[in-house]
Amino acid sequence: MKVAILSPVAWRTPPRHYGPWEQVASNIAEGLVAKGIDVTLFATLDSETKGKLDGIIERGYEEDKDSDPKVSECLHISYAMERAREFDIIHNHFDFLPLTYTGLINTPVVTTIHGFSSPKIIPVYKRYNSINHYVSISNSDRSPELKYIATVYNGINKNLFTLNEYPDDYLLFFGRIHHDKGTREAIEIAKKAKMKLIISGIIQDRDYFDSNVAPYINDDDIIFVGSSGPEKRDHLLRNAKALLHPVNFDEPFGLSVAEAMFCGTPVIAFNRGSMPELINDGITGFLVKNVTEAVEKIPQLERLDRKKCREWAETHFSQEKMVNDYIKVYEQILE
Repeated sequence: MKVAILSPVAWRTPPRHYGPWEQVASNIAEGLVAKGIDVTLFATLDSETKGKLDGIIERGYEEDKDSDPKVSECLHISYAMERAREFDIIHNHFDFLPLTYTGLINTPVVTTIHGFSSPKIIPVYKRYNSINHYVSISNSDRSPELKYIATVYNGINKNLFTLNEYPDDYLLFFGRIHHDKGTREAIEIAKKAKMKLIISGIIQDRDYFDSNVAPYINDDDIIFVGSSGPEKRDHLLRNAKALLHPVNFDEPFGLSVAEAMFCGTPVIAFNRGSMPELINDGITGFLVKNVTEAVEKIPQLERLDRKKCREWAETHFSQEKMVNDYIKVYEQILE
């Protein structure tokens, strides 16, 4: 089986710090290679893979501000699709734009839908539904207007995360700084619980950061450390008492939630989107409705077994499980 993985080109694959779609594309590519499958990763040319790397874009447009995002996307997608005949399966992680080529090629395309940026993009998915194979990353993130071949949870390389049964006394917010992610709510939770909060992530909304986050940063109980690469991410996650994930939208997955549990770190999350699928309530964390409920759960963190958090993550969100599930999807299509 020859598989082409089409990764986005906003960031390098795998990303140096932020880039969830690129990270998942990398995890799938490397997992398939480990199983002896012939994999070509279409990504930025500074990307890293044990498979074959191909592409036409030198660096991600978020890391090369002289490039035009739309031009980069157009060149990258068309370059991969022009080589479609060389592969048995194309696995698309580039949202809806590559779908517009699928009526022009014979190679079957699997599209992992990493979330809907807007309901306005669903007509594109609907138009090409009959000749594509859609995979959702959680059952909660399915559109009733589409047909799916499977749900496959995102998988994590467990070797990048260290189980720690004896954490430090701080809470962690890990994610992009944006209203959707609930950075301000995390600050409120920490303040009311009288605990230190470390915030790590890219500033996606500068106005939101300036108004809702920056005024509280004091390098004492509210600390902002910016974006964190793999080693720093593992350090922050494994030493946290809990990850706070008070999202203000129906999140389709949430990589940091699974990553935290791989470190044995429980998660306190607002009960929205995929959170009930990711968190085993009362075992690997707590699902809450609001800031007040989150604060009330913090004293109960002591009774949670951090080893069970790791076991839950390995069972449900491992790279191996994800790759095996995708191989089943490929085989089903090719049969």
